[in-house]
Amino acid sequence: MSILNLHQTETTASDGTAVRLVYDPEADILELFFGANEPATGVELTDHIVLRLNRQTQRAISLTVLHFSILAEHTEYGPRSYPLTKLNEVPADLRELVLHLLTSAPVSQFLKLSHFQASPTKRIPFTYVESPPSVAAARFSSVKA
Repeated sequence: MSILNLHQTETTASDGTAVRLVYDPEADILELFFGANEPATGVELTDHIVLRLNRQTQRAISLTVLHFSILAEHTEYGPRSYPLTKLNEVPADLRELVLHLLTSAPVSQFLKLSHFQASPTKRIPFTYVESPPSVAAARFSSVKA
């Protein structure tokens, strides 16, 4: 049996939601769990970011960020941004719920939303991973599971 070397920390989001951050340094995956776990639907936002949400309660359950250290990296021009191209593949009602959750706490504390104005009538949503001290702490506070 192998031992997982996970780094874990807990914090409280600006809306009072308990947030548990679990970072796997070997896989470079950050998982953020918002409050109690419950049945959820996973929605791919990009090839590397998945939001799990409960459609009935309209609540974000968790956020998974693959290749976290790369996605959270800042460049000379600011944070790396990624188009939310996968949102075009979900039904309109689910897309609206996802956009609402992305712009609301607790998700908006860790994942920022912006857009590119492709034309006067077409906006392409973009996101970038915020790396506040609580997220950085998840990479250093070790818990063996």
